[in-house]
Amino acid sequence: MSLDVFEHLAAEAERAEEGLRFEFLGGKLGVQPMPDGLHGEVIAWLQDVCMQLKPSRLYTGMGLKVETYRNGRAIPDGVLAPRGYFLDAGDWAEPGGVLMTVEVTSYDRDTTQRDRVDKPRAYAEAGVPVFVLVDRDAGQVIAHSKPSNGCYRDVHAVVFGEPITLPEPVGLTLDTQELLQLVKSARS
Repeated sequence: MSLDVFEHLAAEAERAEEGLRFEFLGGKLGVQPMPDGLHGEVIAWLQDVCMQLKPSRLYTGMGLKVETYRNGRAIPDGVLAPRGYFLDAGDWAEPGGVLMTVEVTSYDRDTTQRDRVDKPRAYAEAGVPVFVLVDRDAGQVIAHSKPSNGCYRDVHAVVFGEPITLPEPVGLTLDTQELLQLVKSARS
């Protein structure tokens, strides 16, 4: 599939407001399902935590150009960028000024390939300094940093409930105790 065909399909899906998010990674079309309530609460928690990083902001639903070889397109669950970064970006922004991308795993069959393999590779290849994966299946937060040659050289994981320090340019410690509480609440 060509990039032009993908962008046309993605734009049509957005106009139809069906709740589907189209991505183009590794030369393949991907469709993400609607996030569930716990997914939304995790992102809201991260937005609250990131508010202290003024003048940056954690955006949701913003498209990024990734993968230099295949001209990929991704819609991270969260993008930490300076305020106003997306003003003139159109549907797909250049990743050059992005400080961090965030993904929260979903409970679908594609999450392993998409969130644990394709997206870390794509974000590293695009030079995004920090990628955070909130892995609900494993009960972990995984911080990836130091992108080089399509992969992150530094990967640090903690289980929900333990603090994790996100490296610069983010420079923030996440107290993941609240994630532990959110997961317990969702199960009861």
